[in-house]
Amino acid sequence: MPHLARLWPAAPNLTLTGIIDILAVAFVVYQALMVVRGTRAGHILIGILVMVGLYGLAVWTGLEALRSLLSFIVPYLGLAIIVLFQSEIRRTLARLGRKSWVSAGFGAAESIHEIVLAAEQLSEQKTGGLIVLERDIGLRTFVESGVPLDARISRDLLLSIFQPGLPLHDGAVIVQKDRIAAAACFLPLTTNPALSRHFGTRHRAAIGITEETDCLAVVVSEENGRISVAAFGELTAGLSLPELLERINQHFAVKRSEPEHPPADPGPHGAVSLGEPSIPAERRPAERVQP
Repeated sequence: MPHLARLWPAAPNLTLTGIIDILAVAFVVYQALMVVRGTRAGHILIGILVMVGLYGLAVWTGLEALRSLLSFIVPYLGLAIIVLFQSEIRRTLARLGRKSWVSAGFGAAESIHEIVLAAEQLSEQKTGGLIVLERDIGLRTFVESGVPLDARISRDLLLSIFQPGLPLHDGAVIVQKDRIAAAACFLPLTTNPALSRHFGTRHRAAIGITEETDCLAVVVSEENGRISVAAFGELTAGLSLPELLERINQHFAVKRSEPEHPPADPGPHGAVSLGEPSIPAERRPAERVQP
């Protein structure tokens, strides 16, 4: 205790500014760790930290041979970090440089209902589909990889695009500002090793595009008809129609408005075409997958 008492006056005084500074640094470090969590970059970061730790241990213990060997490697770690983490850095900077923190582009109630109704019929028919909804970060690069359409969103058009055997069946449909910009688009596949192997190409493409942008991807499995939603690199599988509608509204900050007079004519399969989408008789609990 006397030794600690002598060392205590040498410690800097903790002020309000110091507390804010510590919390800011902790927040930045936490966000950096969240960017690489569960990806291959996480293992690379651990390897870099091990090399830095070995270098410090060699300097502290006087291991000159080991220090000399690592001295040729450690100075290039800065360049190696930029090269190895380029996708993570690009994704983080893109999120920070978004045009607005609250989305205002996509979100018309009619367009959302058309997408939900199309997902319902695709699920019932067990027809695979992938619909990407643009938010703030532009998807022009991926739109140019497909077939341009620039058409109004409708359930019939989406069902026609994803019909098996047609030229536009494979690939993704990209929606920009309440219009279908293109179909049969190529998307980047996620390389997350923690992702379950039973997910196919559509689910991996949905996660991959949401890892790089702030869009939302709706996936319908052709094997079991399950509806999934991917956003910010995370996939939520086994959603019901009301849950799908709620996820879209939350992602785009859409305020739901109830119609004054609900339509009386039911659509196919007992669903009301312009009101709330019908709830399947057998609801599956949502399964959240965090890569």
